[in-house]
Amino acid sequence: MTSLRQRKGSKGKDPGPSVQNLKPDCGFSWWTVLCVMTGSTVGISLGLLCCIYVATLHENDLWFSNIKEVEREISFRTECGLYYSYYKQMLKAPSIQQGLYELIHDNTTESKRTINILQRMNIYQEVFLSILYRILPIQTYLEPIYFYIYTVFALQTVYVIALFITSWLLSDSWLAGALSGVWYILNRLDTTRVEFTISLRENWSIPFFALQVAAITCYLRPQLKPIHQRVVLWLVFVSTFCFCLTWQFNQFVLLVQALIIFTLDCLDFLTKEQVVSLYLMQVLSLLLVWLLQFCNSMILGSLVLSFIVSALFIKHFQTGLKTGGFVIRVGKLALHTLLVLTLTFTINYSAKKILQLKSDEHIFKFIKAKFGFGATRDFDASLYLCEEAFGLLPLDTFERLAGTVLLYPYLCTLSVLFILLLLVALSNLSTNGSGQASKEKEDRTFRMRPDVAYNLLHTVFFGLLAFSTMRMKYLWTGHMCPFAAFGVCGKEVWSLYLRVLHCNTKTMFWPRLMEEISELREFYDPDTVELMEWIRLKTPKRAVFAGSMQLLAGIKLCTGRVLTNHPHYEDQALRERTRQVYQIYARQSAEEVHKVLCSVGADYIVLEDSICYERRHSRGCRLRDLLDLANGHIMDGPGENEPDLILATHPRFCEAIKTDMPPYSTLFTRVFKNKTFHVYKLKKLKKKNKAENGP
Repeated sequence: MTSLRQRKGSKGKDPGPSVQNLKPDCGFSWWTVLCVMTGSTVGISLGLLCCIYVATLHENDLWFSNIKEVEREISFRTECGLYYSYYKQMLKAPSIQQGLYELIHDNTTESKRTINILQRMNIYQEVFLSILYRILPIQTYLEPIYFYIYTVFALQTVYVIALFITSWLLSDSWLAGALSGVWYILNRLDTTRVEFTISLRENWSIPFFALQVAAITCYLRPQLKPIHQRVVLWLVFVSTFCFCLTWQFNQFVLLVQALIIFTLDCLDFLTKEQVVSLYLMQVLSLLLVWLLQFCNSMILGSLVLSFIVSALFIKHFQTGLKTGGFVIRVGKLALHTLLVLTLTFTINYSAKKILQLKSDEHIFKFIKAKFGFGATRDFDASLYLCEEAFGLLPLDTFERLAGTVLLYPYLCTLSVLFILLLLVALSNLSTNGSGQASKEKEDRTFRMRPDVAYNLLHTVFFGLLAFSTMRMKYLWTGHMCPFAAFGVCGKEVWSLYLRVLHCNTKTMFWPRLMEEISELREFYDPDTVELMEWIRLKTPKRAVFAGSMQLLAGIKLCTGRVLTNHPHYEDQALRERTRQVYQIYARQSAEEVHKVLCSVGADYIVLEDSICYERRHSRGCRLRDLLDLANGHIMDGPGENEPDLILATHPRFCEAIKTDMPPYSTLFTRVFKNKTFHVYKLKKLKKKNKAENGP
């Protein structure tokens, strides 16, 4: 098992409780320039500080500069190793053209199959970086692996600057941006995990998503000139495209964002032009990614595309939606929402039937089971349900957020603005959508800028997503920082609130940050290193390995051997193959396991004691339990079983094979063993000829 060893060594009437007329800090031209320059310097400095901070933590945690190359590669755990292996593969190729050809016609990621990696996975960032490394004159003093990780850490600079800009735009004060950046760094445990999951797609995409939110905030600001609107819309498109290109879950995030835009449109916070423009930026980005991913059907069959098409179609034909009294308008909106949702599911169902799309069905099975719409024994859905990352948001998250004084102003800002949003929405729905009504809106006591309304609903919607699924919290906690900073710097009452709670001490956080930076540890995983070295030196280069998804990703990265399965799970055929290969941890006969492994072309299997005798999960969530349930067998250990489950007729394969007794010794030969791993080579059975079999 892996461990980290300690290392020695204007004037006018007061508008009341409105957020429409927040007064900028900068009044005169020269003073404005000074403010912009100061704010920009502070923003960039905070971004660079965050980059250096996570890079230092990564080095101190693993002693990355002092460990062997194979240990560095092993540190890219699970799917991280898989993604990094394609960067390594591109660099090893004789030319860029040959490297691209090998990715498009890949036959090492899945044995007995040739797949298009650029179509299946979001790895254009690895391709781009490998090309950049080839053409830049940096090979002599910067290793490829450092170029890769430093690029990912540099994206944290982009992330912090994006949060800084969002808060500055909302509050008209760069001080809010500074507070936002400081909060992001102080809450590192809950805002990012980049220092130990470098290659994860979210670490590439979320910084671009934050840029997109900043661009949308700017686009929705009142009195923005048309030429500025066009420029900002272009920024929205570019950032949305980069976000979509770098993460396979882009469609689900954009769906939440499309629902936010739909809600603001229904409540009359946005103009028709703004709504259509934002929808089109999403659609164009997705379609461009669809083209770059060789017409990946998963994008065309996404719910977000179906929803946007439905929303625009119904909006075009349902005229007079924003006319009439309060009751009439609410009725129209209810009908409008029902029509849009009905058409969305109709289009989506039809698209998936036409495209024969099954790539994302495991996600919907997981969602169905998670929210109590029936229990499931589905193996793929159960894998997600039993992972802590896909569970509810832990309560200790709020303790940490409160400890950095982020939670209190955030909740205050959220509460006040949400009440204000409801008041403004009720007021909007109570007026007729005419020119006179527009004038009435400007004279109201309660008003809310559209950019503020967007960010409010953004934090609400993504907060709910984070509550339901812990892994999605990084889309929410980062945005909490500029939103709370807007509340503090946009309203003096929040500063008073902090003083009342005595949360303004200057000595709470600095010691903790210094302790994190000064703590020196070392990557230490000798068993895995030994395994990788043995595979590299003792097995053929075209040997096919079967085992757990997480381990196989590391085997591909460190040794380049062919895999039977891998962690990129967005393919129905691969999910079925993974379930078959995982029978090595189920109660199956030696003959059946051997037959399954031969059918996928496996030469070797790697068994892990940590899976065979797993204790990390409770009964019912261990991998062997999920396999037993999927196979209709009673689970190990004391506890209840469903009445239709039966006792298995065979022992657990991963245990029985270690006896080295027939029929296991007849079909498998152990070729490697250490404290963690057992490697067996499959014996190839001779086929009987027709003469022996008879007519």
